[in-house]
Amino acid sequence: MGTPARLGGKQVGVFQRRCEGLLMVIRPPHLGSYEFVVVCALRAQQLLAGSVPRAAGGHSVTTTAQMEVAAGHVMRAAADDPDAPAQCNWQR
Repeated sequence: MGTPARLGGKQVGVFQRRCEGLLMVIRPPHLGSYEFVVVCALRAQQLLAGSVPRAAGGHSVTTTAQMEVAAGHVMRAAADDPDAPAQCNWQR
């Protein structure tokens, strides 16, 4: 795995410290931008439906989903795996 690009801040876990104390979730280098957004959106939908968060902290649903995907706690299921569980109710 490569090192994430730095945008003028210090990396702290899945976050990168930006100016004025703001934090930004870093997209893992092995995920494309589109895949990261889609997986995060699906995970946010799961969290809104009542799934248990896998990342600690009192962040918003969107930020929690991004943190989980960036940390590798949640990932995309293989499309050719017939035994993969449904990710959301509408996939059944």
